[in-house]
Amino acid sequence: MMPAADPSPCGERLMTDSPHVEAVVVVDDGTPIAYHRWEPDPGVEAHPVPVVLQHGFGAHGLLDWVAPGTVAALTAAGRSVVAVDARGHGRSGKSADPARYGEQRMALDLRAVVAALDVPAVDLVGYSMGAIIALLTAAREPLVRRLVVGGVGAGVVEVGGVDTRALGNEALAEALLAEDPRDLPPGIAEMRAFAETAGADLPSLAAHARSVHRDGVDLAAIKAPTLVLAGADDPLAVRPQVLAEAIPGASLRVVPGTHDVVGTSAEFRSALVDFLRD
Repeated sequence: MMPAADPSPCGERLMTDSPHVEAVVVVDDGTPIAYHRWEPDPGVEAHPVPVVLQHGFGAHGLLDWVAPGTVAALTAAGRSVVAVDARGHGRSGKSADPARYGEQRMALDLRAVVAALDVPAVDLVGYSMGAIIALLTAAREPLVRRLVVGGVGAGVVEVGGVDTRALGNEALAEALLAEDPRDLPPGIAEMRAFAETAGADLPSLAAHARSVHRDGVDLAAIKAPTLVLAGADDPLAVRPQVLAEAIPGASLRVVPGTHDVVGTSAEFRSALVDFLRD
């Protein structure tokens, strides 16, 4: 492990009093997968189960989880926290080859990070692309004790992954690689601008966009208590009750907002932290 640069390796201010460290796991295909770790705040009773966070498309662990205050809220509640940078994102390895991407591949990476933590259980949180990764992981990984998935809805059941009916993956890939983004449709232009602002590697994002998971998730295999958490006006999380009903015993929470609730909604953050409390 090595200390993170100050204020952080990706430019965000770390909004928590807990020290931050960065580590890397090299997975079976040789890709380095970076993750960031925080311990519980000093003076707070520590919970034995760490919380593992998986970010959304175009973001990275620090952007989705540190900047909005989610990590700080969890460490204040006594949790150790691990935020994983998916391949092609953040500090993890990059490639322009679509064969190296897809949420199924990213779920293998996530399980490698969980194995490296050497803990008896984890609570797992995923948002948007990260929610698909988390669902695929929870369906196969017995160490997942509790699960929170946000930014997804009926598309998981009806399309087999992120809802490409709302955002076509090929159109997104082409937009990410366009030499001149000024003529892009507004919604896709915003996603490209977000990725550029986040310092993302656009060829890597385009490669993943062409490899998004469409093969469904064995939702019935998920045994962990699960919270489906969605913005009321999120076009990528329409009818989230369809997803909640497909996961045994899952609960649903809808909060005001669109697909940006992971970074803008205190109600989203509070619902996440509260669900993970014992």
